[in-house]
Amino acid sequence: MARLTIPELKSRKGPGSLVMLTAYDYPTAKLAAEAGVDVLLVGDSLGMVVLGYESTVPVTLEEMLHHTKAARRGAPDVHLVADLPYLADATPERALAAAGRLVKEGGADSVKLEGAKLEVVRALVGAGVPVLGHVGLTPQTASSLGGYKVQGRNVAAAKQLLEDALALEEAGVWGVVLEMVPAQLADLISQELSVPTIGIGAGGGTDGQVLVFHDLIGVFDRFKPRFVKRYLEGGELIRQAIANYVGDVRGGRFPEEEHSYQMDAEELEGLYGRD
Repeated sequence: MARLTIPELKSRKGPGSLVMLTAYDYPTAKLAAEAGVDVLLVGDSLGMVVLGYESTVPVTLEEMLHHTKAARRGAPDVHLVADLPYLADATPERALAAAGRLVKEGGADSVKLEGAKLEVVRALVGAGVPVLGHVGLTPQTASSLGGYKVQGRNVAAAKQLLEDALALEEAGVWGVVLEMVPAQLADLISQELSVPTIGIGAGGGTDGQVLVFHDLIGVFDRFKPRFVKRYLEGGELIRQAIANYVGDVRGGRFPEEEHSYQMDAEELEGLYGRD
């Protein structure tokens, strides 16, 4: 499967047209690519689900680079998006410097930034860096939004989200992530935009969907958002596998002969023999 180009991504309109999943390392990216995922996202959510931070805010550019490189090695033929970490997009100059490293060193095809930072988007697109927008709940600034809450529930807020999404399209993004917005609003935005929308907690009317890998397989247990569908209770399966290993070692059941290497009899005799 060849990497989707920006024109190909822009053409993916209609529910179910794009499947995106986060990936932060080589094996996850490889498995996701083999399963047919269209786009991989090295999200700054790695700060919470991989590094154990309380939010996405502490994630550094160096950490994003480290994980982007690993995901690229695992999925060389899948379009790879990398998040610009908190404040890396505070100015066009900072965004260009960070995006340049994520693309040149990390191997990313696109970068994603949160909010309607139109000047930053124009600078990136003008420099040839493809951009994926992100409106609704923006985790990097969740505290200023009142926490992890649904956005756009009243008329004024809904109109502002629609205006932001349209402005991002005009600025040159190839798509817009809609996070935790009412399904009806997400449907409207998807119909108004000519570029694809990718929903996370935005109902089934968006053009694509994205989930965090660790939520999908059930290994992140600090909280479970309503929009998450777990396709595997991986945490319990892994915990039980490790417990079985612990029991086998303590009970003398591992390793067995099939897990061990042997010396040739002649060499063994020479080792224990007397001169």
